[in-house]
Amino acid sequence: LRLNLALSQGPVSFEDVTMGFTQEEWQHLDPAQRTLYRDVMLENYSHLISVGYCVTKPEVIFKLQQGEEPWIPALVESWFCQQQNTD
Repeated sequence: LRLNLALSQGPVSFEDVTMGFTQEEWQHLDPAQRTLYRDVMLENYSHLISVGYCVTKPEVIFKLQQGEEPWIPALVESWFCQQQNTD
C-alpha cells in the first residue's frame, strides 16, 4: 500500500490524496474493499475537478472507470517508493 500525505499547507494535488497498490496487494483485498477504494478514488478526483484542479485524467481513474484493476506495476512501484523517500 502506498499512501501520499500532503505535509505542506500548499495546494492539494491528486497525488496527495492517492493510494496505490501493487498487483499482489490488490489481490489481497476483498470485493468490498476494492469497491470502497474505487468509490473513494473516483470521489476524490471528482472533488478536485469540481474546485478547478486541472490535470490530465490519471491512468488509475481511467482504469477504475473501465472496471479494470488499478494496481501499479512493480517497476512503477519502485519509482513511486523512491519519490516518497525523497520528499
